[in-house]
Amino acid sequence: MILPDSVGAACRDVLLTSDPHAKVMAARAVARAWRLGRLAHRFDGTMPDQPARPDAPILLHPGQMPRRGKMGSERSRIAMLHALAHIEFVAIDLAFDLIGRFGDQFPTAFTNEWMQVGAEEAMHFALLDRRLRQCGSHYGALPAHDGLWQAAEETAHDVLARLAIVPMVLEARALDITPATVERFEGAGDFTSAKFLRRIMADEIRHVAAGTTWFLAATNRLGLSAPNHYQMLVKRHFRGSVKPPFNDSARRQAGLTREFYAALAT
Repeated sequence: MILPDSVGAACRDVLLTSDPHAKVMAARAVARAWRLGRLAHRFDGTMPDQPARPDAPILLHPGQMPRRGKMGSERSRIAMLHALAHIEFVAIDLAFDLIGRFGDQFPTAFTNEWMQVGAEEAMHFALLDRRLRQCGSHYGALPAHDGLWQAAEETAHDVLARLAIVPMVLEARALDITPATVERFEGAGDFTSAKFLRRIMADEIRHVAAGTTWFLAATNRLGLSAPNHYQMLVKRHFRGSVKPPFNDSARRQAGLTREFYAALAT
């Protein structure tokens, strides 16, 4: 693919790519071009309000999503894998939108880190889509919901809010629930899916760490209390609830200590 010469325009191109396979390829190409010094640290592309989306999956309101059922059946495991694949598909756009929308507020190290995150989200999606195909399904075969991108819309004008809500709430929640999901796959004898999820979780700890690191850097620069400002932003911008049980160990590895989230627990 022919890429623009600036990081902002290249990130915009990723968001405007609708086909899942093509989006994975675009994400990898942009991350590689940045790593090789082929993109100028310039942010001249206005980021879209909405990324391009494929015709499938059909996007429903979260309350309209069909129940997945118990993990013992192949149908329910496919439904879980599809839901996780959709999360990773949207996560590609979230990483590149973060760079293209807010990268000019930070040094190049910010772009370095989030380019790696974006490439890893693309790899996660490719892994899960491959696993779906091994199970006789594919991404787009089931409906999905767009709650993750709603969080992006809510925080489109405030990088601290974006970091607080996306990596430090939503991705941190994945650290809480993934170990139990892995156990359910293993209990059903699906060790391949469990292995993929363990791999993804190891990367997600670093993704939450990236969010926490840059949140701390920005609040420190502004002379703000990071935990207090985080709690204010979550109360203002997060529509859900921050609820236990928490994977305190994985969160601590990511630098997200209890002083941030304990007061928000419901």
